[in-house]
Amino acid sequence: MASTLQLSAQLLNLQAFSASTRRVQIKTQRAAKLVTRASSNSDDKSKDDKGFTPFGFVTDNPSSRSAIQLPESPAEDGNVGQMLYRIEDKGKEYGSYIKSGKLRWFVRETGSPQSRRGTVVFLHGAPTQSYSYRVVMSQMSDAGFHCFAPDWIGFGFSDKPQPGYGFNYTEKEFHEELDKLLDVLGVESPFFLVVQGFLVGSYGLTWALKNSSRISKLAILNTPLTASSPIAGLFQKLRIPLYGEFTSQNAIIAERFIEAGSPYVLKLEKADVYRLPYLASSGPGFALLEAARKINFRDISSQIADGFASGRWDKPILVAWGIADKHLPQSVAEEFQKANTDSVELKLIEGAGHMPQEDWPEKVVDALRRFF
Repeated sequence: MASTLQLSAQLLNLQAFSASTRRVQIKTQRAAKLVTRASSNSDDKSKDDKGFTPFGFVTDNPSSRSAIQLPESPAEDGNVGQMLYRIEDKGKEYGSYIKSGKLRWFVRETGSPQSRRGTVVFLHGAPTQSYSYRVVMSQMSDAGFHCFAPDWIGFGFSDKPQPGYGFNYTEKEFHEELDKLLDVLGVESPFFLVVQGFLVGSYGLTWALKNSSRISKLAILNTPLTASSPIAGLFQKLRIPLYGEFTSQNAIIAERFIEAGSPYVLKLEKADVYRLPYLASSGPGFALLEAARKINFRDISSQIADGFASGRWDKPILVAWGIADKHLPQSVAEEFQKANTDSVELKLIEGAGHMPQEDWPEKVVDALRRFF
């Protein structure tokens, strides 16, 4: 009897396996037909380039062409050591290390002090780095400007001191260290200032409010500008005990933040650079964590809104805004302009998101050249 039951069970298992195999074969055949059909359609489109493409707007953007890509094989980068070896020399275009006080900054520079149209200082936001300005800087120097773009302390390739050992990632300390760096670089006042992004980007604007006499003109890319500006989800997560520590050690934290606020997917060679600091050590993650927990986002945004309101700020301001920003809506820029219509010029950039200098640098350069 037991033998009969065992035989019956084996037959049932064999039938189930055969049915499962058949389903896999059917799915495989269907997938093959889809690939063949897609290939055929692709051939047809190569003969007649009038076919519909949902990403048609991307092809007009020289910086994001072919940005949507899939790896040929999963995990092709190998282990962490292999990835670091492959990308360790990437992303340092126009850059060098500058010692300022006890800290070492990584600073990008294009053009020369003799550039006829003046000096521009570019400040990035969190959790990214000055690499985002590389194309803008190159083209601005070609147009006659002298350009500097530092990685803030704790970000990119600059020093990332442990909190409590000479730097605690407060607004006051960021301001003080930026003052020292500008002196070391020999940046003469007044100069042009360009600011973008959350947290240290906001600190760039509060620094400007305290140093208005040093600034000739101010250009603002997508940055929290009003008390109603939303706080990106990343920074909310970082402020949660324990969960924030875990989040800060995600090696792809910067590239995912950029893609979450952009209409584009980063090309691999760009993603490598934004990933590298967080992949190389735990320092950048803990620096970001400390800065995110020290800042009062609402208070800083209110300071910015009030400080740049009519009657308090009279220097020209350009707000160049990527309208596809998924972190900060266009209404933030419009509300900011209404508070100071005499000084603020609003330029909306289609096809760009939270980091227009990365998404579509050519449009940013055009706006900056006209403004400066």
